[in-house]
Amino acid sequence: MPSVIFHFATIEVDLNSGPDIRDITDDLNRIIGRSGIQNGQATACIVGSTGSLTTIEYETGVVQDLKDAINRLAPKDLAYAHELAWHDGNGHSHVQAALLGPSIALDPVRGLTSR
Repeated sequence: MPSVIFHFATIEVDLNSGPDIRDITDDLNRIIGRSGIQNGQATACIVGSTGSLTTIEYETGVVQDLKDAINRLAPKDLAYAHELAWHDGNGHSHVQAALLGPSIALDPVRGLTSR
């Protein structure tokens, strides 16, 4: 019977006011490599309600395209009901993050592919 092994690790990523996009492929590869797990599923998730994770080719043009799409779908200059409760100016950030979601599941066999 196959055994189940869990490995837990964290990374910290500093982001600017967004949408801001960072490539964490190398971080995930490092964590997967250190785990010693050769085959399985990796789940990455973000703590907080204004951040999100997705997979995308980390190329300048497509990164800008994603930022532009996010800004078109939930622009900063619209009125958001969230502002009525919190008055913190980040209603758009919550909506933008919800469009992509807080986690991704990856099926690495020998680590993730880089770019």
